[in-house]
Amino acid sequence: MSNESPKTVHITVNDQPHETSAVDVTALVKEITGKDLTAGIAVAIDGEVVPASQWCRLLNDGETIDILNARQGG
Repeated sequence: MSNESPKTVHITVNDQPHETSAVDVTALVKEITGKDLTAGIAVAIDGEVVPASQWCRLLNDGETIDILNARQGG
């Protein structure tokens, strides 16, 4: 049994400094958007699009992450 507290990752999300204990992209998207779904959401890390099938990817200090939410309308 470990007594370690969750690791805090220091990243940039949508051009804003952000600290999180989210371990992967899925957890970060849920934290930021409040949604469990991947539909209508796109993620890029350091300028590279991360397909939803790869959102289990771990987060690393210093990464720049863009989370975009598609909207309908005109």
